[in-house]
Amino acid sequence: MNVEEYIHSLFVKEDEVLKEVIESIRNNGMRNISVSPEIGKILTMLVKISGAKEILEIGALGGYSGICLARGFSDDGHLTSLELKEEFAQLAYNNLKKAGFEDRVTYYTGEALESLKQLEKEQKKFDFIFIDADKENYPNYLEYAIQLSNPGALIVGDNVLQRGRVYNTSIDDERTESIRSFNEQIANNPQLESIILPIRDGISVSRVIQ
Repeated sequence: MNVEEYIHSLFVKEDEVLKEVIESIRNNGMRNISVSPEIGKILTMLVKISGAKEILEIGALGGYSGICLARGFSDDGHLTSLELKEEFAQLAYNNLKKAGFEDRVTYYTGEALESLKQLEKEQKKFDFIFIDADKENYPNYLEYAIQLSNPGALIVGDNVLQRGRVYNTSIDDERTESIRSFNEQIANNPQLESIILPIRDGISVSRVIQ
């Protein structure tokens, strides 16, 4: 048993709702690139601990992370979720509806950067932003996330270790370089206090202190 298996054995319990989400993703011919159960549990806990009410998710896929985020907010919480493809957003909505959150989620479809520009025009502000979309745009997503954040908001990024590629100096492909840039930005931006947790493929947690 390795450390991941040990953590999984202790803290991950059978969850029929999330199990059905994974099945729906497979049944629709989509890649199962949802967050891991461990990351999902961290998301729920962080939302609860922070007391976040307005949550932004960049990358919906089939709704797995959306459900985990929504499970953390109180009765007046709301999730805004960005998804490239309309059919993915519809599947995510159907799964959140099954989980009881149909009236507490709004989807924007299309290129995430365009949706972020729209949110900025609408003067939206968020207490919690979760980034889990195309890795090449992580630095751009971070820039928007800071602009769209309330003071004290949390910005969380998934897959920030890229299975060790970010600290392997012999690897310099665009995806890896983008995540390196993202990690360096959250480490050095004076508006943020940040850390990376080496769970699964790495999750970053930043608090906006502007």
